[in-house]
Amino acid sequence: MAQKLVQALSTRGPQLLSAAVAYSKPRLATFWYYAKVELAPPTPGEIPRAIDGMKSVIRGFQTGRLAQLTVREAVRNGLVATEVLMWFYIGEIIGKRGIIGYNV
Repeated sequence: MAQKLVQALSTRGPQLLSAAVAYSKPRLATFWYYAKVELAPPTPGEIPRAIDGMKSVIRGFQTGRLAQLTVREAVRNGLVATEVLMWFYIGEIIGKRGIIGYNV
């Protein structure tokens, strides 16, 4: 049984490997294209825009604009906030090199 498996892998292995490489190349190229754009740190020109965006969010809370959001906007904002929070937690786990506590 194991001998048949080894024989099948040795004969079809290169064919399967080339198919896997052909399948993954365009997907990896797309991933790297978007990763370079989305995971890059902000440029000095983008920082004032981010500060203005935060100021407008704070003004929105103060003026009650939050009550005028549609359900779609509220869900989208909640998902974005959840994503930011999860990336923060992932960064904390990486920084601590563990899920629980710091090594002291």
